[in-house]
Amino acid sequence: MSTEPITIVGAGLGGLALASVLHRHGLPSRVLDLDASPTAREQGGLLDMHEESGQAALAAAGLSGAFADLVFTGGDATRVIDRHGVTHLEDDGDGSRPEIERGDLRRILLSSLPPGTVHWGAKVREVRALGGGRHALVLDGGETVATGALVGADGAWSKVRPLLSDAVPGYTGLSFMETHLADKDGTHAQTVGAGSLMALGEDQGLLAHRHGDGSITVYIAVRCPEDWTRSLGDGETAREALLDRFTGWDPALLALIAEGESLVPRPLHALPVPHRWERVPGVTLLGDAAHLMSPFAGEGANLAMIDGADLAHAIAANPGDLESAFTAYERVMFPRAEEAATGSADNLVAAFAADAPAGIVAVMTPPGA
Repeated sequence: MSTEPITIVGAGLGGLALASVLHRHGLPSRVLDLDASPTAREQGGLLDMHEESGQAALAAAGLSGAFADLVFTGGDATRVIDRHGVTHLEDDGDGSRPEIERGDLRRILLSSLPPGTVHWGAKVREVRALGGGRHALVLDGGETVATGALVGADGAWSKVRPLLSDAVPGYTGLSFMETHLADKDGTHAQTVGAGSLMALGEDQGLLAHRHGDGSITVYIAVRCPEDWTRSLGDGETAREALLDRFTGWDPALLALIAEGESLVPRPLHALPVPHRWERVPGVTLLGDAAHLMSPFAGEGANLAMIDGADLAHAIAANPGDLESAFTAYERVMFPRAEEAATGSADNLVAAFAADAPAGIVAVMTPPGA
């Protein structure tokens, strides 16, 4: 196999998992990321790691022990309630899908890589095909990076994806407004519980999770035009508009909106299902770049990581034959992603249907329970 490094665009969890497992196989990579540094921005909230995907990828990277040391014990507990605060499902969790802070997970992946693997502040502006399976990445500032093996791990609005597919993410009809509560006095402990809360009604809901430090992240979900949440701003006018949308909800739930910090709009987008492409020499995709979906399958980070691990294994198993490696990887990734994306789309509908939360409770309840 050529000693030229695999070029990975994006230092998210999937791109880092790929780089880490490649390194374990003695294969070099370079990761280009637009952030100025690994601490340039917040990395988001808790993630539950699934045994067959996220945990399997961590094992492939030799990071199972480091992961176990950072698990948020009890964070996999889940409550599902209705708009009146009535509990429809209470699950304390069985430890099979342990929770970890996204920032901690990214940190242990970064720590597994040789110094200099990630090139920070390397924002890809354009990708050009050079022929013969080679590509040129034009960075902000004009620098050009040529590569014979390119992986787009650059998320929803991937700059690499157009080399393979004309598909673009479409708006799902649902938007989040993200807010945070310190909750140092435990005022909201009974409402949110020890882990995650889903408070669901027709066309709207509150999704919350507690962090290890006791703070709470809340996603205020509403069916609305794509630009509605962005038009609200992040001040009291936005908060009042959201409280008005949730008129009649339980006061303890309304408090999660009223007492939150600044509001951040997050419209939800998804790629078409299925999303596949014909083989193009020298390039492939993983994670959201390949199969962006709403969060209602709980699979996004897990799929990105197992994509990265599987791709690394395929490259290592096909020395000198990158096309066979990419083909083998895509043969596994496509159906797995399609199944998860279909489930995500179905769960979004169920979560905010007229009979909410009945539909999502049915999805989460094992047969015969």
